[in-house]
Amino acid sequence: MRKFESILVANRGEIAVRVMRTAQALGYRAIAVYSEADAQAPHVKMADDAVLIGPAPVGESYLDMDRILKAVKETGAQAVHPGYGFMSENAAFAEACDKAGLVFIGPTADAINLMGNKAEAKRRMIEADVPCVPGYEGEDQSDAAMLKAAGGIGFPLMVKAAAGGGGRGMRLVETAEDVADALAAARSEALNAFGSDELILEKAIIQPRHVEVQVFADSHGNVIHLGERDCSVQRRHQKVVEEAPCPVMTEELRARMGAAAVEAARSIDYRGAGTVEFLLDGDGEFYFLEMNTRLQVEHPVTEMITGLDLVALQIQVAEGRPLGLSQDDITLTGHAIEVRLYAEDPAQDFLPVTGGIDLWQPATGMGVRIDAGIETGLEISPFYDPMLAKVIAWGDTREIARHRLITALKDTALFGTTTNRSFLIDVLGREAFAKGEATTAFIAEEFTDADLAAAEPTFAQAAIAAVVQFTSERRQAFANSLNVSPALMDWSSGGSLLTRYVYTAGENEMDLTVAPGHDGIYRVRHGDDEMRVEMIECGETTARLAVDGRRQEVLYSAPSPGVLDLSVDGQSLHFRNRIAFAAGAEEVVGGGHVVAPMHGNLLEVLVSPGDEVTIGTRLAVLEAMKMQHDILAEIDGTVREVAAVAGTQVAADDLLVEIEAPEGD
Repeated sequence: MRKFESILVANRGEIAVRVMRTAQALGYRAIAVYSEADAQAPHVKMADDAVLIGPAPVGESYLDMDRILKAVKETGAQAVHPGYGFMSENAAFAEACDKAGLVFIGPTADAINLMGNKAEAKRRMIEADVPCVPGYEGEDQSDAAMLKAAGGIGFPLMVKAAAGGGGRGMRLVETAEDVADALAAARSEALNAFGSDELILEKAIIQPRHVEVQVFADSHGNVIHLGERDCSVQRRHQKVVEEAPCPVMTEELRARMGAAAVEAARSIDYRGAGTVEFLLDGDGEFYFLEMNTRLQVEHPVTEMITGLDLVALQIQVAEGRPLGLSQDDITLTGHAIEVRLYAEDPAQDFLPVTGGIDLWQPATGMGVRIDAGIETGLEISPFYDPMLAKVIAWGDTREIARHRLITALKDTALFGTTTNRSFLIDVLGREAFAKGEATTAFIAEEFTDADLAAAEPTFAQAAIAAVVQFTSERRQAFANSLNVSPALMDWSSGGSLLTRYVYTAGENEMDLTVAPGHDGIYRVRHGDDEMRVEMIECGETTARLAVDGRRQEVLYSAPSPGVLDLSVDGQSLHFRNRIAFAAGAEEVVGGGHVVAPMHGNLLEVLVSPGDEVTIGTRLAVLEAMKMQHDILAEIDGTVREVAAVAGTQVAADDLLVEIEAPEGD
């Protein structure tokens, strides 16, 4: 038995918050570490103690083993929980904790090292008779060896980084001519993300389901599984929606997959929580994909159908106590679905975004759970993963869980930055998802560019925005006035009081006038159209209205004069009243003025002054929020200026490249 009383959580955000919640509930002292960018983060505020470990870049803080171990020593922590991500699958860190006399709440360094390399893990699984995807996991990493192996495997195939995951260092290759370029791109991304450019090749299983099995093992020889999760809905090979159980699972298939997962864990003498991931094809055949030697982001859905606290079980096993559970003790009740709320723009190929959080108001309700590490006023850093929160719903049936989750998303407000919330609602509402038919090809098959484009507000939505903005601004004005009755807010001695709101809607403009009447009734005009809007109740962040007689409840935030963020039936809309700002204050930048879409590290600059480029030419490669992003030319022309230098940090909207269009364009 290795008893301990304090746990340092070597992570941040919702991960750290979730781990500390259980640790503190069990009576342990929870200690946080944080970077300069996270000084005011919720995980720091909720901890019993907290230590600053360095600047914002992860290499100088959360990924610096020495700084974390120094924090352990300073605080007297006796155990370390790595969370998921960062150091959670770092064998050297687990070994360093062990040598320092600390309890590492996770598997052994040997198990992490073995399963952390896809090539070695696959070789071990083949030895253990766990079904594997045909491919190449050899030590010869030359292009010649890879090209030869690719020809033997056939196309399409996947190129994957041997170390790491999350879609980084992964490429789908359709033809032999594309292999060389895919190898070069995958190696570069893998080296930057994981410090290793080793690759493997695998036959691409077309339109599979991504199904993973949660396993748990203790140091007394007990190994069990806690059922499976379906994680098929993905973008850029990263999970977006997860659910348990899998919609097409049968008892016979669960028994086979569970047995394979348990054997995978047993074959490497595993300890603690782990996840064995499989690809499941349409014929019910499954293939080993990888094993994650840590707790998973999506573990809440397993907790909600099993009634178990997986972090509590991790701590129990780390102390040397037996699981106290057999396979027969595990029962799955109901259905749970989780979605990942990201700071990203679906209309821009899910490009991560930064910004300040003007309002964070999570939903509540029966069967709803929200895991988050954010709060109102927090800045979203460009240095970390763009996932902000997880919204989870449980129900007796899958359909109940789905409906509860849609409602929870609609009732959740996150204003100040672009998010994928509306996209998630759309995913959950698609017929293919509702029927449980989604595969890993779901997003590509279901969503066109038009589906992902930013929604333009309707007249009714703009009318709601104008009335909410009118009410909010008048209330603020009267609050700042002395001896003026709120009853006079809409009164004017000169007759009907008209207020103008000019909103930009995509390429169009909506010019509205608002005329208040009696009893909260407003008439909103746009050209020849008129709408009757009744303000029933207006709170600080919510408003209840009737638009031409139809009741509507909305969420809103008015972060500054003239600006309003509005959520109507799950659709997020941003309104900026141009009348409130000086004319000409907004600079319009043409397609030849190429700027950084976000803060990040400029890995490569691929053009020089004088180069001729066409639309789609790769100009540079930017690394931000754990992903690499190609910066592309939006016009044909000649590179006039290259303002950026490879290997440097750039801020959002920094000029990278100036392109001069041909004369006459």
